[in-house]
Amino acid sequence: QAQFVESGGGLVQAGGSLRLSCAGAGITFTNRIIGWFRQAPGKHRELVATITIGGSTNYADSVKGRFTISRDNAKNTGYLEMDSLKPEDTAVYFCAARASWGVTYEYWGQGTQVTVSA
Repeated sequence: QAQFVESGGGLVQAGGSLRLSCAGAGITFTNRIIGWFRQAPGKHRELVATITIGGSTNYADSVKGRFTISRDNAKNTGYLEMDSLKPEDTAVYFCAARASWGVTYEYWGQGTQVTVSA
């Protein structure tokens, strides 16, 4: 089973918005960095955004100004707000987590499909 459960994906037209959620399933986010990744057909998995334990964020250039990553430790849940969606954003989106002292993302969800129509 996946360590996290993603939800909120779906079909949206270009310019629309979606909010993805990532709920912990047996592990806690409290002391971990959360990352959102995406993978389009035929392409490698791409890091989209990260948020540290202290709340610092980083975004891929392709999504800066459009996506917002956040976390709610009380709910053991991470979020990715996606605005001004483009067809190029179409992918399976995954949440993941790693220790702040590590490099490898240890825990992953199964992914949720986001499809943006032109």
